[in-house]
Amino acid sequence: MNRQHSHEPTERADPPESFGESRWPMASAVLAAMALTLLLPDDLRMAPRWVLPVVEGVLLLALIAGDQGRIDRRSTFLRAVSITLVGALALSAVWSTVRLVDDLVHGGPETGSASSLLQAGSTVWVGTILAFALLYYELDSGGAAARAHRMPPTPALAFPQQLNPELGAAGWRPRFIDYLYLGLTNATAFSPTDVMPLAPWAKAVMSVQALISLLILGLVVARAVNVLA
Repeated sequence: MNRQHSHEPTERADPPESFGESRWPMASAVLAAMALTLLLPDDLRMAPRWVLPVVEGVLLLALIAGDQGRIDRRSTFLRAVSITLVGALALSAVWSTVRLVDDLVHGGPETGSASSLLQAGSTVWVGTILAFALLYYELDSGGAAARAHRMPPTPALAFPQQLNPELGAAGWRPRFIDYLYLGLTNATAFSPTDVMPLAPWAKAVMSVQALISLLILGLVVARAVNVLA
């Protein structure tokens, strides 16, 4: 007795959709941070004028060459390059802040003029916003390439669209503009606004940024008013 074998077509699982975002918003922020480094007075820079922009430019070119177009290639090398680049920007921003505070307390070449002080202070402040925005962007959920393929069930930074999924489109992912907005609001409100830090590192980094911003704005404005008076 012959058995009839039914050959039913097996369904093939489609590969997960990639939500990779464009590299250019992130690259533009890096270029802006490099330009701000060039505008800083010599005593507020961590290294000679050309060193950091050259190093950061080389790292940025390596990222663009290794993952052109949309950011969706998961690579240990590219991840290390991204963290090194963002770490250099953050370290430079913190160094400039420390030097600026030291000049404000003990007197420095830019503290005798209100216009020079406000220019130096605003340059350092904007630089910290860009550096911390890139830091959030790189550390949250494993970085942009990892977020393009899979979002973790418990994020380190909870955006409104994650807390209330009905507010966001299907498959919503945070983009660089979301992290830039986080960096700006944390620097102006000195506390979380719409993005909630859940992971310990997120709370620590946001606290450091808020304190740095408070120091810059408070001391620079107070010193500028004193000089004008």
